[in-house]
Amino acid sequence: MRMIDRLRLFYEGDTPEAHQFRYGLLVFDAATILFIVLSSFLPRSPAFEWMDVIIGLIVLADFSARIAISRTPWRDLAHPTTLADVAAIVSFLAPVVGEGIGFLRILRTLRLLRTYQLLARLRSDSVFFRRNEDLIIAAVNLCVFIFVMTGFVYETQRWTNTNIGNYIDALYFTIAALTTTGFGDITLTGTLGHLISVIIMIFGVTLFLRLVQVLLRPDKVRFPCPVCALQRHDRDAVHCKACGTVLNIPDEGAI
Repeated sequence: MRMIDRLRLFYEGDTPEAHQFRYGLLVFDAATILFIVLSSFLPRSPAFEWMDVIIGLIVLADFSARIAISRTPWRDLAHPTTLADVAAIVSFLAPVVGEGIGFLRILRTLRLLRTYQLLARLRSDSVFFRRNEDLIIAAVNLCVFIFVMTGFVYETQRWTNTNIGNYIDALYFTIAALTTTGFGDITLTGTLGHLISVIIMIFGVTLFLRLVQVLLRPDKVRFPCPVCALQRHDRDAVHCKACGTVLNIPDEGAI
């Protein structure tokens, strides 16, 4: 089997090995986020720089494999998550200037739950994910935004803003701005600081309201209508509300 075919099997296949591989990538991304957050509290050392390089090489291998198996590589190269991966790779593999561009590492979080095959596998394997998919994805989107913006706040402000001494200070400001609480004890100064604050408030509030909307709206089940393809129905629905077609929605015990 050719290397490309083998890679495509791992990234796009439906075998147990392929499923385990994609779950492994998800665990790796989560572990990378944890490392980025924890390392921000500690002084830079050769050990951390080596960890950056190792993680960067793994991310580079994953990136190269995705582009190699892509049927539309040029279009994929322009995708926002691909550009985020490129930025993360540069920051991980440049420990010498890592203090200046280290915040780009956090862009790796944009890859979380963005793979269609992984979402399909989670729907198949987890009843909890199936029942709460919209809520989980909305929460992940909000958390990713918080992590990304906290990284930007920390790396762009800690050199000039005495109120931003560590990652927790940056996280505190991000949450305060996102919720429009505005305690006023920490503020960002300068044009860049003001711009970051505006972005946090506009996009953060939007994602936060999306999460609240998902929490408050009536509980639905995802089941495509065979006629009109309406996706969401009441859990006890017998007919499709859009076209009246008789539905056969399985309960969780039948799946």
